[in-house]
Amino acid sequence: MTAVRFYLDEGVQVQVARQMVRRGIDAVTVRELGLLGDSDLNHLRRASQMGRVLCTYDTDFLRLDAEGYEHAGILFGFHDRTTIGDWIRAADQLIASYSAEEMANQVLYV
Repeated sequence: MTAVRFYLDEGVQVQVARQMVRRGIDAVTVRELGLLGDSDLNHLRRASQMGRVLCTYDTDFLRLDAEGYEHAGILFGFHDRTTIGDWIRAADQLIASYSAEEMANQVLYV
């Protein structure tokens, strides 16, 4: 079983990734990858190719999931009520509860 890793889209605060990394969680950001402004579909596909759960506030990813696009998992937060601490707790819980394989095509909410 492979450990869950994360791919943070451009809407999620960079501080979330910094805190994840400080806790030993494998996380990358769109900014780090130099991919700001790429399409949502490209981000979803790239995260999947990298075997990473996509973290986002963007409901377009929920639509892509509903349309049947395969992915390595989506962790969705509500922009107006999800704190940095919420993201970290959700990531910790996800890692403790799921393998990367079990997260395939799953959508979880922070």
